[in-house]
Amino acid sequence: MAHKKVVIIGPGHPLRGGLATFNQRLCKQFIDEGHACSIYSFSLQYPSFMFPGTTQYSSEPAPAGIEIYSVINSIHPFNWWQVGNTLKKIKPDVILVRYWLPLMGPALGTILRQVKKNKHTRVIALTDNVIPHEKRPGDTAFTRYFLKTCDAFITMSEKVMKDLRQFEQTKPAQLVNHPLYDNFGEAVPKAVARQQLGLPQEDKILLFFGFIREYKGLDLLLDAMKIVKERTPAANIKLLIAGEYYHDAKAYQDQIKQLGIEDMLIQRTDFIADSEVKYYMCAADCVVQPYRNATQSGVTPLAYHFEKPMIVTNVGALPALVPHEQVGLVCEPEPASLAAAIIRYFEIGEQHFIPQLRQEKEKYSWHNLVDTILELAATKTPS
Repeated sequence: MAHKKVVIIGPGHPLRGGLATFNQRLCKQFIDEGHACSIYSFSLQYPSFMFPGTTQYSSEPAPAGIEIYSVINSIHPFNWWQVGNTLKKIKPDVILVRYWLPLMGPALGTILRQVKKNKHTRVIALTDNVIPHEKRPGDTAFTRYFLKTCDAFITMSEKVMKDLRQFEQTKPAQLVNHPLYDNFGEAVPKAVARQQLGLPQEDKILLFFGFIREYKGLDLLLDAMKIVKERTPAANIKLLIAGEYYHDAKAYQDQIKQLGIEDMLIQRTDFIADSEVKYYMCAADCVVQPYRNATQSGVTPLAYHFEKPMIVTNVGALPALVPHEQVGLVCEPEPASLAAAIIRYFEIGEQHFIPQLRQEKEKYSWHNLVDTILELAATKTPS
């Protein structure tokens, strides 16, 4: 396939988080395969009053060898026209645009309408969510406005594909497995990771990793830990909570106190820097995703990369991504089922899951995603 000029529209450094990490790794893959690729990111992604965390910005150095232009203001219509006009003149062959929140629909939709006046650029949307986890007025209108500008779509779960087809039935769309996050370094021995983080060597440690939001079900997992404590009082099972609160922290702390499980928890609820991710993953015996609902999760490919078995709930794409009793356990999104899975996991043992985990992870490549984007860009869109 001929080399292309590609622009990724979405978060990039100095913005932090999973979307930025993903976009930077994808940009590197395009470059490694001989294409010209850059990222058009945000000068203002969210107004501060809409951002639930402590900061939107990373303190780590920018990724080497990637051009990132922080130019999009998500709430300034004149800026949308200006950025769109710039991209129209640059004439990329392909724009890969991330869509994860209807709030971004007006900005992205306006930019892309301007770009497509050049009659050259093909627009592929990677839709992380079409119907959001947390609904707000205007979601449907904003999403429709955005989707009309796209030539084709990629989703990373069947759930999002079904949601997409509620809005758009005719344009090409492909389902691609979320590639593995392989840019956080190689795994380190469990003992080394625990020493780095100051964690006890002898405990059995479950890991809840990532931003703490209501739909991720941390409260269900806390209730489950109470049941685990009652059923296996001598098991020495701990829960490591690693991630920043994007939801009411006090409610969780009140719940922990009421349950009397302080001695089962290790709380590291600041933002986890990229350089620290490998230590948290490698320190754990198992990664738990107790989600109430889910499309796909960036935590899952992260766990695959570091070869950590998972306990996930039977929602969204998670059961398909984590074959039951092969790379982890699947349970229902309620405390008793989570507790039973945790107890069952330690009965089976971590080593049971590792061979199948290593085999399953081969499905998740960045090259496959690049190929799919370029194939969709070459596909004629129905009029």
